[in-house]
Amino acid sequence: MKKTFCAAVGAVGGFISGLFGGWDGAAVTLLVLMAADYLSGLVVAGVFHASPKSGGGALESKAGFQGLCKKGMILLFVLIGVRLDILLGTGCIRDGVIIGFCANELLSIVENAGLMGLPLPAAVTGAVDLLTGKAERGGHE
Repeated sequence: MKKTFCAAVGAVGGFISGLFGGWDGAAVTLLVLMAADYLSGLVVAGVFHASPKSGGGALESKAGFQGLCKKGMILLFVLIGVRLDILLGTGCIRDGVIIGFCANELLSIVENAGLMGLPLPAAVTGAVDLLTGKAERGGHE
C-alpha cells in the first residue's frame, strides 16, 4: 500500500511539475517568494493589524482567499508561458514570466516589511515608491 501511495504521489507530482516546465531553480524561487509574500501578508494583518487589504487592517478570510486566488493566477501565467514556449519552440517565455513575478513578489514582501515597521534603507523605500508609482504622484496614493 505504501509503495502504491508513493508511486501515485510521485506520478501526480511529476505531471504537475511537467505542466509548469519542470522543477528548477526558477520555479522553486517563485514558489518560495509566493509563500513568503503570503505569510508576511498574514503577519501584517494578524499581528500588526496594518493590512491595507482589509477593514481595520486585521485578518479577513476574504482578503486571504483573494491572495490565494492571485497566487493561482500567477501559476496560470507560468503554465501559459510554458505552453507558449512549446508552441514557439523557445525556452525563454516561461523564465521571463517567472522573473517578472519574482520581482513582483519581492516588491510585495518589502512593502509588507515596511507595514510591519521594519526600518528600511532609503534606497529601498525609494525604489519601492518608484516601482509602485507613488513617486510620480508626489508620495500620495
